[in-house]
Amino acid sequence: MNKKPMTLGSLFDGSGGFPLGGLISGITPLWASEVEPFPIRVTSKRIPQMKHLGDISTSNGAEIDPVDIITFGSPCQDMSVAGKRSGLDGERSCLFYEAIRIVKEMRCKTNGEYPRYIVWENVPGAFSSNAGEDFKAVLEAVASVKGDYAVPCPPKGKWTGAGELLGDGFSIAWRCVDAQYWGVPQRRRRIYLVADFNGGCAGKILFESEGLFRNLETSRCPWKRTTGTSEESTPATGIVLNDQGGNRMDVTDDVTCTLRAEAHHPPCVMESAGFCTEHSADSRGIGYEAEKSPTLRAGVVPATVYENHSQDTRYVGPLDVAQTVAATYGTGGNNTDADLEYIVRRLTPTECARLQGFPDWWCADLGEKLPSEEELTRWAEIFETHRKIVGTSSKPKTRKQIFKWLQNPHSDSAEYKMWGNGVALPNVVYVLTGIVYYTQNEGV
Repeated sequence: MNKKPMTLGSLFDGSGGFPLGGLISGITPLWASEVEPFPIRVTSKRIPQMKHLGDISTSNGAEIDPVDIITFGSPCQDMSVAGKRSGLDGERSCLFYEAIRIVKEMRCKTNGEYPRYIVWENVPGAFSSNAGEDFKAVLEAVASVKGDYAVPCPPKGKWTGAGELLGDGFSIAWRCVDAQYWGVPQRRRRIYLVADFNGGCAGKILFESEGLFRNLETSRCPWKRTTGTSEESTPATGIVLNDQGGNRMDVTDDVTCTLRAEAHHPPCVMESAGFCTEHSADSRGIGYEAEKSPTLRAGVVPATVYENHSQDTRYVGPLDVAQTVAATYGTGGNNTDADLEYIVRRLTPTECARLQGFPDWWCADLGEKLPSEEELTRWAEIFETHRKIVGTSSKPKTRKQIFKWLQNPHSDSAEYKMWGNGVALPNVVYVLTGIVYYTQNEGV
């Protein structure tokens, strides 16, 4: 039985979901690559022993610490159904090939020993992007780590939500999973692709791992039950109104729609004003003059579901018409109509953390009262890298601006963006736990 501790490197690290999932699964995260300053600040505080490499395009896989697993949720905007569908040739999604380059460089340097595994996470739109050709290209690029392999495209370019490819001494498997069946109240479908370059474990990891961690047997049967109440997992959501690209609002009961990094406003919840007497665990961005809005929970909203039509403020239900609702995002708005029974407020950043399965404190206490000169120099480089890549500013940040930011780096908008781009932690733990289990039990 192989009991050697496993190591992990995370590309496009974001919220730190893969390194945290690794720690939970008994894997040591050694390094991460990210260019957004706020997520780097978060993971620097939460996992200080992990190195930060910066821009992936300037990293060489032969020169960084070898690891057993490389994870990457490469930017997905060009393959998302909510985007322009530019596919792998898009400005952001093409970074997928940078990750493959790093994997090849590391394996060449280590004579094919490291990394043994890669884990790629992305949106289901990758299946249909460019009539299925993009996912075919993904599979061929992953297989190219072992050699030149041609992958046939399925009829009419329609990929199934789960599959496996077996090559000469390696295996690749993929599965589309939905976070709501893994214990969080969020409807978040994502592709998880695992490649085992030195064996045939990929399919076992994705399809035979139920029960290895937290008794996940129910994930095989999503039609039997979805996310439970707050006693079973994170707090249930009541009725949630979620912006789906600006032209419609999805309404769901108990399970929020997918958190998105780019939306016209954060996901909102509709609550009965009469219950708004309990303050949330996180006081940022919510509240009224006389009443405080509670943490999301089941049972605070009447059963009638009201649907929002585009940018209109009317909520039209199947049996009734609700009064006009005025919501001021950031404070929740003031309830000035004595007859108004319902309120609408945005989800707090802490609630978004819970929807991704993270602890409430993940983004807490990020400030540094007196940053050192060494820290200022390091963060000047981080901000300059980000500025050159994103191109939203013509001038570098001054030392004074960086000093002030380090004293209080948090903003709700930065945290919302991080969670929208992030991974659902229970799904990550499911995959990484499977990797550890089947690696340690090979030949048993």
